[in-house]
Amino acid sequence: MGGTKIAAALFDAGGSIINRERMDTAGTKTAEEVVQRMVSMINRVAQGRQIYGVGLASPGAVNSREGIVLNGTNLPEWVDVPLKRWMETSLGTQVKVVNDANAAAWGEYVSGAGKGAENMVYVTFSTGIGAGIVLDGNLLLGTHSFAGELGHTIIDPAGPLCSCGSRGCWETFASGTAIRESALRLMDSRPSLISEIAGASNEAVSAKHVFEALRRDDPVAIEVIGRTIQYMALGLVNVIHTFNPDRIVIGGGVSKAGDLLFAALRARTEELVMEPYRRTFDIVPAGLNDDVGLVGAAALFSRN
Repeated sequence: MGGTKIAAALFDAGGSIINRERMDTAGTKTAEEVVQRMVSMINRVAQGRQIYGVGLASPGAVNSREGIVLNGTNLPEWVDVPLKRWMETSLGTQVKVVNDANAAAWGEYVSGAGKGAENMVYVTFSTGIGAGIVLDGNLLLGTHSFAGELGHTIIDPAGPLCSCGSRGCWETFASGTAIRESALRLMDSRPSLISEIAGASNEAVSAKHVFEALRRDDPVAIEVIGRTIQYMALGLVNVIHTFNPDRIVIGGGVSKAGDLLFAALRARTEELVMEPYRRTFDIVPAGLNDDVGLVGAAALFSRN
């Protein structure tokens, strides 16, 4: 579930989707209304079948052990919602709740680009930076289920103000939003193809337009993406030195840049890590695309 849409899918025991539904969140005013909508969707996709369990991926801060959404980003009145209890009462089956980034990480580990890894870190570079961590085959949650907020690790305490209230968080330097803002600042004083590319599609400037300009050797795009890759690599070096993963899976809109991003990011990260860590990890694009949250939520029932 999210601030703009709710997606539901029915999975068979082998992990294949056999029915699905998607609906806008617009029009819901309270947490109870969102839950009622989800219950109705689940009943429709189930089509009368007996459900073994329901996995839920929620934005915001989630206490997974208690099944409580503490603060659902962009969801109305979504504070301290006992989601697990409400859903289990309505559906009569077991329910597991995790943060959406953790669901995505688990999905990639079980069925996506992280499959076969021993230790994996999933990082999504989009509006912000989200992450999930799998160590020795287990999803790392932490004491209060808040583990994995890598976007809010601090790269530069004198850096830009972050939405969390701190300064210099990783996402203020390396997210899709950071790419956009960096490009706009340079475009104030320098000509660039970026505005032309965005204007041709009648869209506001975004990271995808910056990458498209990079393909055409635009000087502003070259500078912006070069700086962004440096900061992406710095953050990944901290991740590698902390968790020693054998695989890092990169998702989110920024990852769709393909080799324009990954070749340089791999090279710079390899240069920055300490010698013993070199050639011990792979950096790969995510494999599950828009289904990653659904797959990860269902795969919560494959955990040992």
